Amino acid sequence: MVATTGYLFNAAGFHFPGMLSSDISFESLSTMTPPEAWAATPTAGKAQILGTIFIAELVTEGYQGTHYMKGGDLPTMVFPKIDFSGVSEVTMSRKRTSELNNGRLAQIAIMSFLAAHYIPGSVPALANNAAF
Repeated sequence: MVATTGYLFNAAGFHFPGMLSSDISFESLSTMTPPEAWAATPTAGKAQILGTIFIAELVTEGYQGTHYMKGGDLPTMVFPKIDFSGVSEVTMSRKRTSELNNGRLAQIAIMSFLAAHYIPGSVPALANNAAF
C-alpha cells in the first residue's frame, strides 16, 4: 500500500521541501515520473530507503517468535498500539478480510502503474496519462 501511495504522491507532483542531496532537490524529482525519479535518486539515498524498509521488515517479521503464517500472533508495529479488545470477532474478521483485499488491490495497482510506464498501452485505463 505504501508503494502505491508513494507512486501516486509523486505522480501528482507533491514533494517534500528542501534538498535530497547537494545537487538534487525534491522539487526537481517531482517533475519526473516515479520511475525516472527513482533512477535520479543518488545511490546513497536508495540505500537509506531500502535499509529502512529492511529494518522495518526485521522488526515486524523477524523477532516475533512463531511467524504469523505458522500460527503465531500478527506483527505489531503500530504507534501507539490500538486496543481492539472491545471489537467483536465478527467485526475483526470482516476488517481483516477488508485489509487483505485492500493490500491485494494495492499490489495490483503498483504493478499496473509500472507496467503502464514500461510497456505503453499495456494498461488501457492508464493510457495517455502523463504520470504513467
